[in-house]
Amino acid sequence: MKLPLYIAQRYLLAKKSHNLINIITWISIVSVNVAAFAMIFVLSVFNGFEVVISDMIHQLSPDLKITAVKGKTIDLRMFPFNDLQKIKNIHYVLPSITEDALFRNRDKQQIGQIKGVTKEYNEIDRIKGTLLNDTVFTLKDVNMDFGIPGTGMAYFLGIDIYKPYSHVQVYVPRRGNASSFSLENSFNSDQLFVNSVFSTQQDIDERLVLASYQWLADLVGYDSLATEIEIFTDQKADLRKIKKDIKSMLGDNFKVHDQYEQQETLYKMMHSEKLAVYLILTFILIMATFNVIGSLSMLIIDKRKDISVLKSIGADIKLINKIFVTEGLLISIVGGIIGLIFGIMAVVLQRQYGFIHLGDGTGSYVIDAYPVALKFGDIILVFVTIAIIGGAAAFFTVRQSLKKLKDTSLNER
Repeated sequence: MKLPLYIAQRYLLAKKSHNLINIITWISIVSVNVAAFAMIFVLSVFNGFEVVISDMIHQLSPDLKITAVKGKTIDLRMFPFNDLQKIKNIHYVLPSITEDALFRNRDKQQIGQIKGVTKEYNEIDRIKGTLLNDTVFTLKDVNMDFGIPGTGMAYFLGIDIYKPYSHVQVYVPRRGNASSFSLENSFNSDQLFVNSVFSTQQDIDERLVLASYQWLADLVGYDSLATEIEIFTDQKADLRKIKKDIKSMLGDNFKVHDQYEQQETLYKMMHSEKLAVYLILTFILIMATFNVIGSLSMLIIDKRKDISVLKSIGADIKLINKIFVTEGLLISIVGGIIGLIFGIMAVVLQRQYGFIHLGDGTGSYVIDAYPVALKFGDIILVFVTIAIIGGAAAFFTVRQSLKKLKDTSLNER
């Protein structure tokens, strides 16, 4: 064991001449402990929310989405569906149409998007799982055109799915040079009957209505056209490899978006929020290190005789600096490790038992308890942050304290 570390750990564990220094030292350890606990637990909660939101988005979003680089639509007659279908682990390659639309139900109206999908959606389990009532995910029945709004859209429009033949009027912009002064000339309109709703991520629920691909293609005048091609893969598929293969096959005329890129704004917002919370908790940790500064300052004063003895046997100021800087680091690291251990235990217990509930615990939320997800990278980040802040605080404190101690000794002489 190196000499500075040996002496520092002796100072940490041994009883000081003044009991107050022992108390302040343990207060310093507890302060860093609490800060480390808060950092790892709160970051894990943000990870948990990210997982929950990602799972919700994953339910209705395709694994990969293909759009045209130029223009809005893709010509289905020229698109290599068969070649893409041959790529390993790809299950479905489906055209879809997404258009802005105005929805009206009696005296209520709402602007959103309508998405036309093919009948293969009936065979995708994760999409069928978004339906709130156990109806079949069918978009055609008894010569009527059926649509499936999100729960938010249904709420805004006052749609009662249990009322026979509930319907909504859909208006989509007419292609070409339509007159903006006439509703009839500017929009194509038709009715959709509603007997089911889906629920996934809130932002999607509040703006989206699903309809039959052919119904919407007829309404907007898309003959053999689609606005995007959706790809659904096997759960164990290597999406990066598949995305690369698709790009090389399609060339530069198409863009391929994974689920992160499809919801890039949402993910960036979540990461920004996590960064902001990390910075706030780091500031709290800096406040906690003031206890370490006080503890070190008092310890240096208490160990003046030890410093004189070390100097008399040949120790230079560099060695003495190392001893007390190491002491400060030990206080921070010991407190940090204890805090991380308790934090990890709390995350495991929260994940297992959910003892911290959302709201009043009545089940009015999508999840009952705060979700948590522990990442190894967060553990390393918290530990490194504690070590850097603790080391910096110790370095500047020891430097200033020893300088003052030296000046005081010279004045006494």
